[in-house]
Amino acid sequence: MIEERFRPKNVIPYMLLLLLTAPLLVGYSWLLIATFSRRTYGLMPEELTLVNWQFLWNFDNWRDSVWGVTLNTLLLAVGLAIVVVVLSSLAGYALSRLDFAGRRPFMSLTLILHAFPSVTLLIAIYFVLRTLGLYNTLRGIILVKVALELPLGIWLMKGFFDNVPWDIERAAMVDGASRFRIWWQIVMPLIRPGIAALAIFSFISGWNEFLIPYTFTLNQQQATLAVYLNRIVGDTRLVDYGVVAALGLFQLLPVLVFFLFTQRYLLSIYAGGVKGGS
Repeated sequence: MIEERFRPKNVIPYMLLLLLTAPLLVGYSWLLIATFSRRTYGLMPEELTLVNWQFLWNFDNWRDSVWGVTLNTLLLAVGLAIVVVVLSSLAGYALSRLDFAGRRPFMSLTLILHAFPSVTLLIAIYFVLRTLGLYNTLRGIILVKVALELPLGIWLMKGFFDNVPWDIERAAMVDGASRFRIWWQIVMPLIRPGIAALAIFSFISGWNEFLIPYTFTLNQQQATLAVYLNRIVGDTRLVDYGVVAALGLFQLLPVLVFFLFTQRYLLSIYAGGVKGGS
C-alpha cells in the first residue's frame, strides 16, 4: 500500500497543485514579510520591526481606532450570518415543502433579484435608508446586506431541504408534531452542512464587504475594516505600504482562522444523502 502511494503517477497531481498555488503562496509570503519590514521590496534580518503594527496599541480614541472598526466589522459579519441563516431556513423550507399560491413566481423573483449587482441599486437603497432613518448606521448596513444575500440563501437552503426524505416528516406528523416543531427539531439537524455553509459564506461576505459600508457611512465610527483600509490608502499623504500590509493581514487572519475551524462542514456537503420528494 505504501509503495503504491509514492509511485510517480501519484506525484504528478501534487506537483501540478503546488505549481498552481505557488503564486498565492508567494503573495501571502510577501504580505507577511512586508508587515515586519521598513521596505516594500524585501527584508533583511537587521531590519525587522514592529512599527507597522503600531495601530494595534493605539487606544487614544477607541471608537475611531482599528479596534472600534473591527467591532463594527464583527457585528456586521455575525449579524448578517445569523439573520440570513434564520430567514433563509424559514423561506427555503416553505418553498420546498408547501404548495401555496405564487410559489413559482416568488422563486423566479428571488432568482432575478440575485442577478442585480448591488452597485445598480445604490441610489434606491439610499432613499430607503433615509426614509427608515437608518442612513449612516450599522443597522442599516446589516439590513441592506441581508436583503442582498437572502435570494442566494433561500435557493441554497431550498436545495438542502429538497434532499430530506418526506418519510421522516410524515412519521412526525402522524405522531402529532407541528410544522414548526418538524422544521426546528427534525429537519434542521439533518441539514447542518447546509446551515454551516450558508453561515460561513454570509460571515465572509459581511467581513469583507466594502461597497455598502463605504457608500452609506459618513464617519469612522460606523466604518468597517475594508473602509478603514481604503481610507489609509486614499489619504493625500504618501502611502505607507508596510502599514497597509499589516492591516490587510490583520483583516485576513480572522477569516483564515474561521475557515480552518469550519472547513469540515463545507467538505461534508457532498457526503451524500437520500433524495426527497418535492
